[in-house]
Amino acid sequence: MKIALASPPFPKNMNEGLQTLEKMAIEAADMNAEIICFPESYLPGYPGMGYPKADQTSANLERALNEVCRIAAENSIAIIVPMDWYINKQLVNLAYVVSEKGEILGYQTKNQLDPSEDTIWVPGTHRFIFEIKDVKFGITICHEGFRYPESVRWAAQNGARIVFHPHFSGSNTNGVKLTEWGNKSNPYYEKAMMMRALENTIYFASVNYSSLYPESASSLIDPSGNCVLHEVYGRSGIIVGEIDPNQATGLLAKRFKNALYS
Repeated sequence: MKIALASPPFPKNMNEGLQTLEKMAIEAADMNAEIICFPESYLPGYPGMGYPKADQTSANLERALNEVCRIAAENSIAIIVPMDWYINKQLVNLAYVVSEKGEILGYQTKNQLDPSEDTIWVPGTHRFIFEIKDVKFGITICHEGFRYPESVRWAAQNGARIVFHPHFSGSNTNGVKLTEWGNKSNPYYEKAMMMRALENTIYFASVNYSSLYPESASSLIDPSGNCVLHEVYGRSGIIVGEIDPNQATGLLAKRFKNALYS
């Protein structure tokens, strides 16, 4: 299976976000990718990055999701689109999965919030497995994938061959410009990506924005913990890689003795 990881800039508004999403989805489909994943809270945009508050209304979010369904169907590509969303009138951080036919297959909420996010979103409570073209996968969002490895292990134990990890790390205003993927002086994020794949024997696909000072690159890690491709720091675009589901055995995840920690 070919997968695409999108590293867009922060959208200034919902329309710009949808235009960039469509452009990147078309590019990914032209490269024969079967699924494309976008970064955390991509629609209407990451909190504090300037999108109009009106874009966050329930009606506008629903219209945006319908547009994503249209884009997926017209280009025959599945899309993982992280969004703000209202559940029981409460705002959550989630990622919708839309099939290549434009059908909504479900969503994964962010269940482990960073302490700084407690005033932004309400945490979710359930985890799900999804399937595209006979390949099962899970989703873990930002902080929970970096600091709560259980979220990835659960997916691997339940048959996921790959876990997608939409996130945001970095800044558009200040920071250090990274030059080498996985350098010992880099923030820990890329090392965590390697561990999520290695400790579960699955693929791990982590997706970040193209900010001016990113603290991690969008990356695809194989079941041995090796980075097989990554985005150039700060570049806006997509990267496309091929995964072999047969290599993602989930061996180490399945050997974990859950009963010892019940």
